[in-house]
Amino acid sequence: MKIEILGTGCSKCKALFENTKTAVADEKLFAQIEKVEDMQKIMEYSVMSTPALVVDGVIKSTGKLLTAQEIATLFKN
Repeated sequence: MKIEILGTGCSKCKALFENTKTAVADEKLFAQIEKVEDMQKIMEYSVMSTPALVVDGVIKSTGKLLTAQEIATLFKN
């Protein structure tokens, strides 16, 4: 599983990255987690509001700081 956190480095983006790491550990998943701060790469996803969570190339959330529990439920969908 490849997970990308899209954001410019704001506090919410950093918190989403940490919450994602927690969710992956809690669910005992094997995942590559990457923080994407390059605006060009973010725009390739047509994301207008950050932070955004992308799982295996599919945008799961934009503009929200999700909790680890909320992120874990997204892995199951």
